[in-house]
Amino acid sequence: MYSSDNGRAMVIDQSSSQAATLFLAKVFNWMAIGLGLTGLTSLLVASSPALQQAIFGNKILFYGLIFGELGMVIYLSARIEQMSASMATNLFLVYSVLNGATISAILLLYTGASVATTFFVAGGMFVSMAVYGTVTKKDLTSMGSFLFMGLVGILIASVVNIFLGSSMVSWVISAIGVIVFTGLTAYDVQKITRIGSGGIMENGQAAIQKGAIMGALALYLDFVNLFLMLLRFLGDRR
Repeated sequence: MYSSDNGRAMVIDQSSSQAATLFLAKVFNWMAIGLGLTGLTSLLVASSPALQQAIFGNKILFYGLIFGELGMVIYLSARIEQMSASMATNLFLVYSVLNGATISAILLLYTGASVATTFFVAGGMFVSMAVYGTVTKKDLTSMGSFLFMGLVGILIASVVNIFLGSSMVSWVISAIGVIVFTGLTAYDVQKITRIGSGGIMENGQAAIQKGAIMGALALYLDFVNLFLMLLRFLGDRR
């Protein structure tokens, strides 16, 4: 016998699913905008000897940009609740541009064909794990904690290798990085999906926008780092 309680449960589940889909689409839209800005900025810098000299010929400016990007990510993550939706959006866009300027070096170090090939491989892996994170019924929370520890290990090893300059350590870091960022993609997509179905779409446009920006930043970082790690294996140096 079909009860009214069952009917209400089905309506709620369907509504939550639609909300999650809408929110996830908004996150991916902003992620795509960020990647687009990064790509365009990289091409602009790589095609301008003057910009190359200004950024890579001045260590103070280059490392200033690197630490500035890191500071923006930390600030955005820590202060998202206190800032306006427009400020959060602008910080994300500025970060995307600055990151494009600093990673433009890959277009100078690697052939265009290998960069394009790596981009499509990274894209395929990212989409596959994003789909998995969306449809799986398995709770990936515990996996997220493990991957976060792996990320911390990668950061520490990368800093140490700056002084060691070991090619072998660099290869190991890249191999572990591919695993970590592939897994983080599935974890972050599942987390974003749950946020979307958890009522954020009813909290007003400002909350939706800030939530979408934070989700876009997480997925942006997953994709860019996955791409850079894969480039170590698939890239052909000029």
